[in-house]
Amino acid sequence: MKIRPSQFPTPLLAVSLILGGSLIDRASAKDWPGWRGPNRDGISPEGVKAWPEGGPKLLWQAEGCGQGYSSVAVADGRIFTLGKTKDGEALFAFSATDGKPLWTTVFGTGGHSNGSPQVDGDLVYAIGLAGDLVCARAETGEVVWKKNFAKDFGGVMMSGWGFSESPLIDGDRLICTPGGAEAMMVALDKKTGAEIWRAPAPAEAGKKGKDGAGYSSIVISQGAGVKQYVQVTGRGAVGVRAEDGKPLWHYNNVANGTANIPTPLVQDDYVFCSTGYGTGSALLKLVKDGDGVKAEEQYFLDGKVLQNHHGGMILKDGHVYMGHAHNNGFPVCVELASGKIVWGGDQRGPGSGSAAILMAGSDLIFRYEDGVVALIEATTKGYNLKGQFKPAFQKGKSWAHPVVVDGRLYLREQEKLMCYAVTE
Repeated sequence: MKIRPSQFPTPLLAVSLILGGSLIDRASAKDWPGWRGPNRDGISPEGVKAWPEGGPKLLWQAEGCGQGYSSVAVADGRIFTLGKTKDGEALFAFSATDGKPLWTTVFGTGGHSNGSPQVDGDLVYAIGLAGDLVCARAETGEVVWKKNFAKDFGGVMMSGWGFSESPLIDGDRLICTPGGAEAMMVALDKKTGAEIWRAPAPAEAGKKGKDGAGYSSIVISQGAGVKQYVQVTGRGAVGVRAEDGKPLWHYNNVANGTANIPTPLVQDDYVFCSTGYGTGSALLKLVKDGDGVKAEEQYFLDGKVLQNHHGGMILKDGHVYMGHAHNNGFPVCVELASGKIVWGGDQRGPGSGSAAILMAGSDLIFRYEDGVVALIEATTKGYNLKGQFKPAFQKGKSWAHPVVVDGRLYLREQEKLMCYAVTE
């Protein structure tokens, strides 16, 4: 079934305000409170200046983030990130003004952190690699409450790289994915950690993938007129009713048995999801099914045609932008409604390896695994590279997602954090 682009009339920002209003209400225009920004869409409204030869100006460089691939949250003049220290997995706070370390709170036993913190008012939340969930005071780092996915919810990870989720705050609740058979997803009181509901794993999980949580993070959808939490787990995409945790639908075809990573995209009644390791991409339509919801596949694109490894995807004006191919970030533009490749997918771009992406104004920032940062125009007219640079520090694989907020580009690179002046 082919869908006309006109069936996606609502601008993405308006959709984000409708679907995730409780998220953006808590964030100022100069905040990036958590994973992929205030609306979990990877879009910053700030336009980016043309980069001079050699790249934008480095304002400061800080040390002491520990080891890991966590991105950053920025709120109320503070920067938060996660990392492994000699004492354990820790949550860090730095000054957004000059990168000065403010506090460090060791909260878990896991290794190199993958998830990102989430700030909500005077509290900050994080999930560690070993499933340690912490709520701490944003000003001091004092622990308010803690949970552990395995101990408290029978949590299971689909494979051995550890829990990598960035928690979702929705109103008075924290939503996360322990991956347990009886608690695939849970809702907790964000102030106390008290359990509100738990949603079990799908009764018929399907043949693809593995049981447990994936490496993705939850987004909010109003598909088919029902508020729900959409996630990609070890067995594929799922929808859970926000009110009470009732499982609504499950889609197994996008799952693989190694790691299901990218955060899904939602718009109106549609969900777009993609995973690597040769799997592919799918567009689902959520429709009423009695008193529930079902997901109808609109199309599935084989991994040779379109797959996102772990750099993330951006939806803008009816088109999806991403890095295509497993362990690669070939820039590509795809028409959401039809799955048609508009341009790209067959050229590497200036960097190598997977690319973590962000939209800033009308441009895309691709941060490649080898450290190269590229500015690519977000247009349907074709691939247009507008600038590139190699950051001041690069070590290993540059997987942490870039963040643009308040005129600054933040790049986390293992134990260091770099801040560049980039916007108009």
